[in-house]
Amino acid sequence: MVRVDEGERGTVMKAARKVLIAGAGGVGRAVGLILRETSEEPLDLTLGDAREDVAQRAAEWIRRGSRGPGEVTSFRLPSDGQDDDFRSALSSSDLLLDCLPGREAPRMAELARDHGLHYANLTEHVAETDRIRRLAEGAQTGFILQTGLAPGVVDVLGHGLLQRCCADWGVESAEALGMRVGALPLNAVAPHYYAFTWSPIGVATEYLKDTHVLEKGVHRRRQALEGIQPMVLHGVCYEEAYTSGGVADLPEALEGRVETLDYKTLRYPGHWRWVREQVETLVSDGTPAEERPVELLRRMERVVPREELDVVVLYAFVQGRDCRGILRRREVVRRIEGRKVGLHALSAIQVTTASGLAESARLLLAGRCRGVVLQSQIAPEEYLAGPFVAPVYDTADVLKAPPA
Repeated sequence: MVRVDEGERGTVMKAARKVLIAGAGGVGRAVGLILRETSEEPLDLTLGDAREDVAQRAAEWIRRGSRGPGEVTSFRLPSDGQDDDFRSALSSSDLLLDCLPGREAPRMAELARDHGLHYANLTEHVAETDRIRRLAEGAQTGFILQTGLAPGVVDVLGHGLLQRCCADWGVESAEALGMRVGALPLNAVAPHYYAFTWSPIGVATEYLKDTHVLEKGVHRRRQALEGIQPMVLHGVCYEEAYTSGGVADLPEALEGRVETLDYKTLRYPGHWRWVREQVETLVSDGTPAEERPVELLRRMERVVPREELDVVVLYAFVQGRDCRGILRRREVVRRIEGRKVGLHALSAIQVTTASGLAESARLLLAGRCRGVVLQSQIAPEEYLAGPFVAPVYDTADVLKAPPA
């Protein structure tokens, strides 16, 4: 497809860029809708899913829900290898957006590298991210990793807030940088005080894998489900706990500049106690560590429902002493509900996750990135003021210097 631009020199035909979306679930279809509705350039979208009917319905849903130009097509994504349809989609695309489960990320990234595509993913999986960093080393195209909500937007926000505070306070380092995110149902009941609003296996995995932190300026690992503390944001009480992946590469990038750095997940009070009871039972029953995410998922799915009415709570803070020795703290708090995009209503977790991925797609298609790009390497000012992230997170001006 092409778009026609009228200008002083006559008609200019601009070819559509081609984006392949692997995974046509909630986030895959949401990012397709957002890109088609918001992008300033025409895009042809191709959606692939293990179930061809799911891919077809997602493509039709995007076509019906968006007024943007460009074709929207679909195909069945094979569980391994490449068939003719997949090979054709790869060879004709400019960018691969990976919305598949995290275990598939190295496979998708390798295919993107072999076919000369830009690539971006959402996964919070640390081991898979490390594999992609190795296989994409020296690539001529861009690979933006862990670029959803958390990891993703919250890490760019936290890093940008640190930079802004150091500049304003006239210092080179800070005492603490913290990031908190909760993807929550609007309502929750005992005993679990939760409902699934995003990938259940993603939830179970982040509850069991280690996280990375800075403690006394040193990069360390901490077990998930530790560090449980109450927190009040805008008058609502939550509980925070360590979970895996949400901190992205910031501990590695900021070692020596921040004394304490961590990411925690927010839940309603009572949830973490219930989850720890389930995990302790798995351990006492002798369930091998590699099988615990699936077993925890099975236990949770027996009693935890799925919910479409959701909210995303995001909090980032920096604390430190300015050049005069005065202790200061700066915070950003956001409470984001679902919203309408085009003709469709998206949930809070769809719009927050997909907008981060769409912003990375913009940077990649603009040719801003080459090789692996981690969250600490994304320019916060441009990203947070971008056309996809800023309207959702209200971050267009969040890093501007305060009035003198």
